[in-house]
Amino acid sequence: MSASRHPALSATDPELASYVAAEEVLQAETLRLIPSENYVSAAVLEASGTVLQNKYSEGYPGRRYYEGQQNIDRVEALAIERAKGLFGVDHANVQPYSGSPANLAVYLAFAKPGDTVMGMALPMGGHLTHGWGVSATGSWFRGVQYGVRADTGLIDYDAVRELALAERPKVIFCGGTALPRTIDFAAFAEISREAGSVLVADVAHIAGLIAGGAHPSPADHVDVISTTTHKTLRGPRGAMLMCREEHAKAIDKAVFPGLQGGPHNQTTAGIAVALHEAAQPSFVRYAHAVVANAKALAAALLERGFDLVSGGTDNHLILIDLTGKEVPGKVAAKALDRAGIVVNYNTVPFDPRKPFDPSGVRIGTPSLTSRGLTTEHMPVVADWIARAVDAAAKGDEPALAVIRAEVGDLMAAFPAPGLPLS
Repeated sequence: MSASRHPALSATDPELASYVAAEEVLQAETLRLIPSENYVSAAVLEASGTVLQNKYSEGYPGRRYYEGQQNIDRVEALAIERAKGLFGVDHANVQPYSGSPANLAVYLAFAKPGDTVMGMALPMGGHLTHGWGVSATGSWFRGVQYGVRADTGLIDYDAVRELALAERPKVIFCGGTALPRTIDFAAFAEISREAGSVLVADVAHIAGLIAGGAHPSPADHVDVISTTTHKTLRGPRGAMLMCREEHAKAIDKAVFPGLQGGPHNQTTAGIAVALHEAAQPSFVRYAHAVVANAKALAAALLERGFDLVSGGTDNHLILIDLTGKEVPGKVAAKALDRAGIVVNYNTVPFDPRKPFDPSGVRIGTPSLTSRGLTTEHMPVVADWIARAVDAAAKGDEPALAVIRAEVGDLMAAFPAPGLPLS
């Protein structure tokens, strides 16, 4: 690490400074394809490391349990107003520490232990906090899950409706972590009305696409929107809950004092900056470029014989089923990592393999788009993936080393935001 970049850290704790430096280099030199990761701007990084870190601020703007909150109130109010404007909602809470606590606050606001809740099954692309058994949400509540069709990989809305009417859940979650297709929020809204359920859109993965107009918004259809503030939104690691005015008090009370104490004010500041950036015309171009790159990458992978869940993508995410390649997802992911291509191994719908050793890998285009790569680069990326998977099957480590060098050359030509490394 250059002492000029982090002089105090380098002087105080050189060992930790060396780890940060190594991570900076890793992020700069590798092709990051994990769809839940991105690069924040230098402005977001600066805001997240300010003296706002020094404050305790339990409560909400104008209603704090600590004095000296004049500036903190302005910061949080600014983030709230920017969230409301960007997503077209009545109310926004920017205090949740992360996506899982945000979802827990939803349960606290609308359900009681033992109530039935409904979400997409984790192996089908849902999230742990949507009532899956190993999560607290599956222990405290009675979780029922919907999935996708085996023949198409798409959500079967008739099956969702049938399940909802049979179970009458208090809360229905739509959204997930491995859904490559557009979510029909209007269809979910009709189902939730029939079932008498509170409908929650977990848009953690696609919030930036929604903000940039590259994915339909749930704002007119759902009761609550839950999202992280990183991923496609390119903010710090935090979360937001947005809702109709009728639910504002319940949501705020569930977040504080229901689940947590004082907000992380430095994160709130970073969120405010990210929301400001997302309101700019350049972000609209970015969001559409993320989708264009994903579609181009999916097409190139199909040309190279890969099996994609649902046959492609409508958003930022591609789920690859490697069964036909006879390479397990974990083996492929680790080989790709050695080749300088960072992905995560992932279950695919109806996966016969175990979650820690699944059949697929999950990739996405938010990070590479932030670096400026375009659709013309996607065939190259697909070719690297194909070569790396083939090398994994053969145990060909020299081939992976060749790919890593090629990846490094391309990354050097497209510097990452927030990483001004020489």
